[in-house]
Amino acid sequence: MTHGVGAAAETVRRWLGAVGEFASVPSAEGAVGCPVSAWAASGVMELTGDADGPPVLSPASVLPLLHEVGAALASLTASAGRPVHIDPALLLGGRAAVLGLTRRGRTSAGGATRLLPTGDGWCAVTLSRPDDIDLVPAILGRADVGDPWQALAAAAAHDGAEELAARIRLFGVPSAALPSVLPALDAPWRVSSIAAPGAGTRLDGALVVDFSSLWAGPLCAHLLGRAGARVVKVESTRRPDGARSGDRRFFDWLHDGHESVAVDFTSAGGRAALADLVRAADVVIEASRPRAFAELGLSPERLDHRAGKVWISITGYGRRQPDLVALGDDAAVAGGLVGRSEGRPVFCGDAIADPLTGVVAALGAAGSLVAGGGHLVDVAMREVAAAFAGFSAAGHGPHPVRRSAAGWYVECPLLGRRQAVLPPRVPERGGEAVAMGADTTRVLAEVRAAFGL
Repeated sequence: MTHGVGAAAETVRRWLGAVGEFASVPSAEGAVGCPVSAWAASGVMELTGDADGPPVLSPASVLPLLHEVGAALASLTASAGRPVHIDPALLLGGRAAVLGLTRRGRTSAGGATRLLPTGDGWCAVTLSRPDDIDLVPAILGRADVGDPWQALAAAAAHDGAEELAARIRLFGVPSAALPSVLPALDAPWRVSSIAAPGAGTRLDGALVVDFSSLWAGPLCAHLLGRAGARVVKVESTRRPDGARSGDRRFFDWLHDGHESVAVDFTSAGGRAALADLVRAADVVIEASRPRAFAELGLSPERLDHRAGKVWISITGYGRRQPDLVALGDDAAVAGGLVGRSEGRPVFCGDAIADPLTGVVAALGAAGSLVAGGGHLVDVAMREVAAAFAGFSAAGHGPHPVRRSAAGWYVECPLLGRRQAVLPPRVPERGGEAVAMGADTTRVLAEVRAAFGL
């Protein structure tokens, strides 16, 4: 197979073959002239590398493949609603720009994940919650733990990466060994049938019920909303989306224009409301462990779905490994999607598996709808990261990274030009997301009336 944009288009068409035949999906050929220069201009290179060193070039091949995903998404959404054109640089770097994040080498840009050297490789560990930090003594099997990161690093030096990651995951803490060989896969999702196909559901006016939180799932819903879908965000009154407590600009960016339903998932009335929303939805998006929805009586494999229903399930490692949890940075490491600085791995961008998974999930949803639906699209963040890590664009030869008084820049010998390494861009300010639960009564009444529930 040849590399470059032609190979990227072929890759995306192969992915879509799981939900239908899309040989006519156009190529974004020419969208990325020099992938390395585009990487330097994207803002993601600025987020990749050691804090006190130069930004690094790897893995610049993310962008050509993401442009092809964007071209396919634009084509599919145009045929089923309004065309959605993504800005890859904005999607990958927008959150970091909003939060003012910078590259930190083997500490993630957000600060919650670290790459620890082990006896035989590298292991990523995420301590994003106080509970995760409190579990470190139990993970290490001793009570005399001062600094949790120092204690983990000391233990990691004597363990194998896979052994350490497996032990940490036993406690529900996200962890992943960096693979020495990239995982082989045909597509970043597994597609199964959960209903008869419909006549082809259009996105404009389709009801998308989004149970997800944080980044990947909400980004998928955001993109489907831009295509014309009606998006209803559903949250538990006991456990709201954690992104609400962060910088509101990021939450508003993803949720502007969406309706909000909040119910108590533990009450009979709340569970009845969830079931009604699932029955009415054309597309369901969720990013929970499979057993969480099974406990609510909403396992997609066991429900009687109407024709054409599409269910997007986003997990760290796929529904076949339901107990493995992951967040964006450790999922990227699990898939081998890292930068390289002086031969050692560094985090790539900001939780890069999250936005990549969100875009890929939206592509899967649109592809399924155009093909008639009836699918469960099982999207694994690790598999998405591996798909992008394993793609290789055509090289332009060595690209020196140099520094001037104005900052870092990349030289492209083939094009004979310099490209400044640009910072990530802040998304344009749009509207504000509605308050949690603001539309609960109205949406439930409308859904029940429209579907006779």
